[in-house]
Amino acid sequence: MAARGTPAHDCEAAARDGHLEVLQWAREQDGPGYAGKCFFAAKGGHLEVVQWAREHGCPWDARTCLFAARGGHLNVLQWARKHDCPCWGVHTSCRSAAEGGHLEVLQWAREHGCPWDARTCLFAARGGHLNVLQWAREHGCPWDAGTCEAAAAGGHLEAL
Repeated sequence: MAARGTPAHDCEAAARDGHLEVLQWAREQDGPGYAGKCFFAAKGGHLEVVQWAREHGCPWDARTCLFAARGGHLNVLQWARKHDCPCWGVHTSCRSAAEGGHLEVLQWAREHGCPWDARTCLFAARGGHLNVLQWAREHGCPWDAGTCEAAAAGGHLEAL
């Protein structure tokens, strides 16, 4: 990497796969420009990498929380939320948790004010995550015809 610089995609892969030493080396070589993006580390569930990246000025946005929720990385989501990451946006962590089938993450997000909408149920149904869909409906999550369409399209008869 040193001979050709440190392309952003190399750092993104290192962050996603949790290779902190590669990111540290890249920062020494190229400065802070290629420190990666926090959401790549969140996607892989690498809290230590997210923390290091933030300490070194790496930007973050709602995608950090979305990817953590989708991957079921509750510890990353909790840390990001505690440190003022803008987690609760239009594309919510509730949708992402439902899409990944992570009930515990969905429950925590709701307890901490994360909004949800009919797409939360749609994503749970599309993935065949019946337990997530049932919990969401039992707790007042809205749904619409898209939920049934998604379940049918995915062949998830149990979700219909």
